[in-house]
Amino acid sequence: MQRASRLKRELQMLSTEPPPGITCWQTEERIDDLRAQIVGGVGTPYEGGLFSLEVKIPERYPFEPPNIRFLTPIYHPNIDNSGRICHDALKLPPKGAWKPSLNISTVLTSIQLLMAEPNPDDPLMADISSEFKYNKCLFTEKAKKWTQEHAIQTNKKKVKTIFVLDQRVVGDDKENAPDQKLSSRKRDALCSQQEAEEPLKRPCM
Repeated sequence: MQRASRLKRELQMLSTEPPPGITCWQTEERIDDLRAQIVGGVGTPYEGGLFSLEVKIPERYPFEPPNIRFLTPIYHPNIDNSGRICHDALKLPPKGAWKPSLNISTVLTSIQLLMAEPNPDDPLMADISSEFKYNKCLFTEKAKKWTQEHAIQTNKKKVKTIFVLDQRVVGDDKENAPDQKLSSRKRDALCSQQEAEEPLKRPCM
């Protein structure tokens, strides 16, 4: 009962006052199975990307942390290929820092911060951590490529749809062009007739 009432309050807060760049909602009727999205931060390799996450709420929540993993592939030293995240807020003491006063909103915000500021000293992906430490340019290049391939596809489709719609509008205008030209010739003829009949009136422009 405590878990359900708390989750309802948290979801309401996430709906009315979500943290910047973060959304979270429940799937179907299951209040313990949530989905979240985090927008890649400006100035990071993840800029422009939209990253989806799975949020599973355990039975003993809030005395146990939520289980969160990335559904969108991301190139990051603290996130593995299965989407699992290495973060203190997702683990119980003494190894972690979870406490009942934390909530889904604060944890998602912490993950957003982790995306912007990786912790290479506590990695899940040792090779990516090494790149981040000793070849930052290569890490940034790969992270941007992954973001482009996995987290910006939806935005590309939207742009493509808009472009196609614009082409259709232009095509419609071209089809109507002969009618517009005909109407223009009719107006010119009418103006000439009016000028001949009423020479003292202001000419038609």
